[in-house]
Amino acid sequence: MTEMPKNVLALREMIRPCRLCPRLCGVDRTAGELGACQSGAEAIVASSEAHFGEEPVLVGPGGSGTIFFGGCNLACVFCQNHNISHPADPSAVDKSLSPGGIAELAMDMQRRGCSNVNFVTPTHVAHAVAEAIVLARRAGLTVPVVYNCGGYESLEALRLLDGLVEIYMPDFKYAVPAAGLEYSGVADYPAAAEAAVVEMYRQVGPLAMDEAGMACRGLLVRHLVLPNDLAASYRVIDCLCSIVPGAAVNVMGQYRPAYQSGRFPQLAGRVAGAEVQALREYAAWHGLRRVD
Repeated sequence: MTEMPKNVLALREMIRPCRLCPRLCGVDRTAGELGACQSGAEAIVASSEAHFGEEPVLVGPGGSGTIFFGGCNLACVFCQNHNISHPADPSAVDKSLSPGGIAELAMDMQRRGCSNVNFVTPTHVAHAVAEAIVLARRAGLTVPVVYNCGGYESLEALRLLDGLVEIYMPDFKYAVPAAGLEYSGVADYPAAAEAAVVEMYRQVGPLAMDEAGMACRGLLVRHLVLPNDLAASYRVIDCLCSIVPGAAVNVMGQYRPAYQSGRFPQLAGRVAGAEVQALREYAAWHGLRRVD
């Protein structure tokens, strides 16, 4: 077995008992036990592609090299990727890959001219992602690594990722615990996301660009505006202004009813463009850097 740094070995140990995210399920994933993310010891790769629909600062001529993982540590009822994160038929995305296999996918993205390697929903497989990054760097990966996550992160795990990730791109979904519980299945979402964003910012700082105008390092926070202000979006912006002043934020207006949102009448509508624009202007007025 290829020798790994101590931080990667420590991340491996975090899946038995599993504490890779704040749920602290405590299962032994190496023994086949499954926690909330329904994932074993190996990562499931649902797809990998050059993606042109990400933020412009991540998408150059070759796209963003996205690697989508199956499973998720959250249970968002409006998930637009539910066929990957919460598939009705798990065998449909049952393509487990070793860290070496994931590293080869990353190298392929670089060979294809992608601006970065974008790990999507990596929280519950951070142990495999970390090892893959080490292997890919040893094989000659030079493009930035993007950690594209839901914001419900373990500080212990994040600290062990320090030095492996160039760009953190977390969601900050809700400012109120009740919304996190009702729509994502976790009551402590705001506190966990706030702590995670602070740690990410400590590691990589504000968003920085290279000579071509592509993001090369830093923090970029996403916030999806929900109907009826269910996420308390202005409070999300206020929180970011307080904890990571000047950070980059993408206030997103592409909500649509999906997955299990039909169970919640309050999630049935769409969000007006004027509402999203007002939030974007509010964020910029309060010193955040708009990326949309």
